[in-house]
Amino acid sequence: MVAWSAGLLLYRLGPAPQVLIAHMGGPFWAKKEAGAWSLPKGEFDPAAEGALDAAHREFREELGIEPPETDWAELGTFAYSSGKKVVVFCGDGAGFTASGEDFVFGEFEMEWPPRSGRTASFPEVDRAEWMDLDAARDALVKGQRPAIDALERALQELAGA
Repeated sequence: MVAWSAGLLLYRLGPAPQVLIAHMGGPFWAKKEAGAWSLPKGEFDPAAEGALDAAHREFREELGIEPPETDWAELGTFAYSSGKKVVVFCGDGAGFTASGEDFVFGEFEMEWPPRSGRTASFPEVDRAEWMDLDAARDALVKGQRPAIDALERALQELAGA
C-alpha cells in the first residue's frame, strides 16, 4: 500500500527566488544539515481527505501557524525511493511575514535513548527558514529535491510568459 503525504512549498521572488523549508526535529537530525530539511508536509489518506486540505493541516501542525492566503498550484507528485508519494502545492509567499518567534512547532514522542524504556518529546521541526533554491536543494531530503526543480521550471515559464 502506497503511503501518501502532502505539503506546501512557499516561494518568494526577489533578486533570487527563495523557498520556506523546515529542519527536521528530534535526536536523529539534531547535528545534520544537508539532507535534514523538509517541506512542511505530512501523511494523509486520499480516500478520506483531499491533498490540499491535508497540506494545509500539516503546515499548521508542523509550524503552528496558518498558511498564507494565496493561490495554490499543484506542483506535482514526487515519489521517494521507498515508494511513498508526496503531493506538493506551491504558492507565492511574498506577503508571509512569519519568522522564528512566530512558529510553534508540533511535537512527537519516542523512546529515547533507545532501549531505555523512557519516552521523550521532540519537535517535529526545530526551525524554518527561507533559502535560495540551490541551498534548499542541498538541504532537503533527497526525495523532495525534485520539487525544487519543478518550482524552478514553473517560475522560469512564468517569467517567460
